[in-house]
Amino acid sequence: VQLQASGGGLVQAGDSLRLSCTDSKRTSSNNAVGWFRQAPGKEREFVSAVSWNGGSTLYSDSVKGRFTISRDRSANTVYLQMDNLKPEDTAVYYCAAGRGSYASTRAASFQYWGQGTQVTVSS
Repeated sequence: VQLQASGGGLVQAGDSLRLSCTDSKRTSSNNAVGWFRQAPGKEREFVSAVSWNGGSTLYSDSVKGRFTISRDRSANTVYLQMDNLKPEDTAVYYCAAGRGSYASTRAASFQYWGQGTQVTVSS
């Protein structure tokens, strides 16, 4: 598994972004994939996760209703659609592939981590 996160950028509050997480080795199709984020001076926090087949999704309370996670197994890519962005969403976003097939909110459940993509939301 080798994950590459992309799609971050600088946007204004209320705007949208779509993050992508692609496995260049194409070996994570049976793994859950999650998104985490870390803001400056804060601990890493769970954002969203999707099961191996896309049938189960999890969201943190802070993004529920605004973010949507999905995956295209044929493209070995997981997406995080982020709508109605807020300044408090500003962080480096990391994707990670799980040790197993089912979505989890726990960072310890994820084994392979991508390099992160910066999302900055201005007010």
